[in-house]
Amino acid sequence: MRILLAEDDATIAEFTRSKLETEGFVVHHLATGPDVWAEGETGEYAAIVLDLGLPGMDGLSILKRWRVSGVETPVLILTARGSWMERVDGFEAGADDYLPKPFRSEELLARLKALLRRTGGRGKTTASAGGFVIDDAARRVTYENRPIELTPLEYRLLSMLIAEPKRVFDPLEIARQVQGRDDDAAKNAVEAMIARIRRKTNPLAIATRRGFGYTLTDDGA
Repeated sequence: MRILLAEDDATIAEFTRSKLETEGFVVHHLATGPDVWAEGETGEYAAIVLDLGLPGMDGLSILKRWRVSGVETPVLILTARGSWMERVDGFEAGADDYLPKPFRSEELLARLKALLRRTGGRGKTTASAGGFVIDDAARRVTYENRPIELTPLEYRLLSMLIAEPKRVFDPLEIARQVQGRDDDAAKNAVEAMIARIRRKTNPLAIATRRGFGYTLTDDGA
């Protein structure tokens, strides 16, 4: 399940990202307002964790623009500003939940999971590409209509590939997103996960672009 994390504080972002990835989420982190606004307009996410104090464009303005343009992705606001008036402003702008800083990771996870349950019909929970269909709500994957069993890390890796099926992912980028590390051991682990998914499906299910990485699109290159 893909989550967009919009947070400009590097320490909070790394802490939050680590906790979410431990729970099996695939997290895409951005730190500036304009980037967050553009990604939220075009990307497909189950939910967005949005800090209000972003540089370049504040989170409240971003949220208002999303809702006006028809973006219905559930949004959980994070902010150091916790007054009731600011919470009202956030909800009126279209927020689905509100968590003031500092916060405990347990509360963030509980609120995010509750939000996803409440708004399951609004966020995109299924995706398909290359013969794969992934159902984030049920955490179920099929390949050519056949159910396959994946480990949590394999599930997160496949979620990345399905989300952008025409993109070639560098092994180190996959390692950072899936494992939170980018050393040689992590790169080797990615290769092993790819090999296991191929054994469970088809040797050609995930294509290798030598010198570049992996993709679900095999165009013969």
